[in-house]
Amino acid sequence: MVSTSRWDNPYSSVGFSFAKEFSKKNRVFYIDHPISIKEFVSEYSNGDMIKSRKPALLYGKNKYRKIEGTSDNLTVVTPKLTLPINWLNEGVVYNYLSKLNDKIVNSTIRELVKDYNIKDYVFFNSYDPFFFVNIPEDIKPKVKVYQTIDDISQETYIARHGIRLEKEQASGADVTLATSRELSRLMSKYSNKVYCVPNAADFSLFQRAVSEKLDRPKELVGIDKKIITYTGNIGTRINYALLKQVALTYPENVLLMVGPTSTEDYKKVGLEKLPNVIFTGAKDINDLPAYLQYSNCLLIPFEYSLLTKSIYPLKVNEYLTSGKPVVSTAFSDDIKDFADVAYIAENETQFVSLVGLALQEDTDELIRKRISKALTNTWEARVNQFWNIIEEVEAT
Repeated sequence: MVSTSRWDNPYSSVGFSFAKEFSKKNRVFYIDHPISIKEFVSEYSNGDMIKSRKPALLYGKNKYRKIEGTSDNLTVVTPKLTLPINWLNEGVVYNYLSKLNDKIVNSTIRELVKDYNIKDYVFFNSYDPFFFVNIPEDIKPKVKVYQTIDDISQETYIARHGIRLEKEQASGADVTLATSRELSRLMSKYSNKVYCVPNAADFSLFQRAVSEKLDRPKELVGIDKKIITYTGNIGTRINYALLKQVALTYPENVLLMVGPTSTEDYKKVGLEKLPNVIFTGAKDINDLPAYLQYSNCLLIPFEYSLLTKSIYPLKVNEYLTSGKPVVSTAFSDDIKDFADVAYIAENETQFVSLVGLALQEDTDELIRKRISKALTNTWEARVNQFWNIIEEVEAT
């Protein structure tokens, strides 16, 4: 497997979630999204993510690692440094350097095949169209899978080459997976074997919010107010003006923002200046159940856009597994499928109103309904669906 998200990124990852579930019954090699020379130089002083990979990146040493808390069947692999080429225009120079990058990452597979005596394998690319575009015949997989998780045309930086490369990945794959109905429609232009496999949740992890008494997060110590929470990447998909309205409408409650920040858009509306708003910063995924346990209402405040139209958010099933009320904007057709267990708002006024309703009406029956819904959307269920798809494709 290769994915845009590295195993230690500070937010839930579709690719790594799949890898962990696959590894319960299969040998899995999770190839970290390659690190470029530019990223190595610019990020080296900022933390352990780059430093811990230095021997592998520079010398190809200690490139295999086991991750505590995961199956022994799962091995994370770090390729050597690649060239930073996204800034280049499409053309001869980009294509030449792209082939050099592919040579670097393909050598990782070649070494894996040799070191672990691999005969046949499935290659699963989770939304990383920039690498492994062409895998040489001597190490060609039995089945090549490409998975899209966002409308790449709406991601400004990666759209530069990503739109073209994703078309190549989808058309060259034996199977193309899409995490939403909208993405399935988009990918069907490039492949006749597109399957919708939505995101899911690590049920056993997030069930801890219900089944165990967890320590109160430090940010909430001494707070006896009701907690309205968002967890996940604090990025460009969020309607911050809407969140500000929530915080202003319910000043007696706390708006808790849990996750890494990849934009400062929230500062444009002054969200961080409100007295009842708390930003925690990035948290390990294993810490999230505690934040959910002490929350009274969970939010998915996404904007309406072409990007969010194609999103099936991981967090909806993570939230539901905790049994807590969920309020979301109606940003996609897929989120509307949860109208039986979540509050889905058609406009901003309704969203703010539904937060108040969610804080007031909560029963054991509603909690059971949310958890039951989440049980149908586990990574175990998605992996079973995946193997059924592979069997179907191999039979044709």
